[in-house]
Amino acid sequence: MNAKAAKSQENQNGRKTRLLIVDDEAHIRAALVKALSLVGYEVDEAASGQEALALLQTEPYDLMVLDMVLPGVKGIDVLRQAHRIQSNVSVIILTGNATLESAIAAVKSAAVDYLLKPASIHDIIDAITNALQKRAASAQKEYLVDVLGEALDRVDSADSSSALSQMPPKSPSRFVVTQPLCLDRSQRVVTIDDEPERSVDLSRGETAVLMSMMQNADQILSCEQLVWLAWGYKADRIEAKSVIRPYIFRLRNKLEDNPKKPRLIRTVRKRGYKFVSANSGVHS
Repeated sequence: MNAKAAKSQENQNGRKTRLLIVDDEAHIRAALVKALSLVGYEVDEAASGQEALALLQTEPYDLMVLDMVLPGVKGIDVLRQAHRIQSNVSVIILTGNATLESAIAAVKSAAVDYLLKPASIHDIIDAITNALQKRAASAQKEYLVDVLGEALDRVDSADSSSALSQMPPKSPSRFVVTQPLCLDRSQRVVTIDDEPERSVDLSRGETAVLMSMMQNADQILSCEQLVWLAWGYKADRIEAKSVIRPYIFRLRNKLEDNPKKPRLIRTVRKRGYKFVSANSGVHS
């Protein structure tokens, strides 16, 4: 057994790491499933794009090895839809028909690696191991940021008389609508006008930050401005960043199809953040 790969047998949730092999060539699927199972992974396989998407709808996967040329749904379309179904799944492209266009499309769709057939089993296992290690490091960072965000929410809830709770006047309307979102301030639920439409529960802090951004859609807001708009609290630049960044991180994970390439909550380098409305014309 590859000692380096063995460390990746369990994911950050303590369950066995689960892989999905998507290739229309049966001998390639069989070889990969056998080799990866011997290394210690739990492996499923799919012979078509439709079959892969069906599995992604029903089973959680840590990583998918995906051929770009498939019958029916094309590999690049599977990649794009996969991140809509499971935003955190890592994808390695394995293809015998490499083109500049497919490589660019794979990078834009957040594939973590791009391998050319014939690739050796050793190379594929190494690519999977590296991708899973990066995924685990990213998950740990996300966990720490999430813990900080939850702590901020507890402070916000517990000390209603503090400066953080002295909110500036806002619209009395229960609902704030800025397409493609509709925010219910009272229930702390945001509905996303998507296919299909979906609703997401928010914390108090997330609601305050998102509402501030929606009410100032398509405008760049600094962290200091967001702290003031959300809580009526004047913070310096460093303090404001430490308060706002965890909320931005959590909101992206809840709202974006691909949190690593956000479409709604954009970062504007050295200036702050901007909520991009559906009417802005800049969605890609």
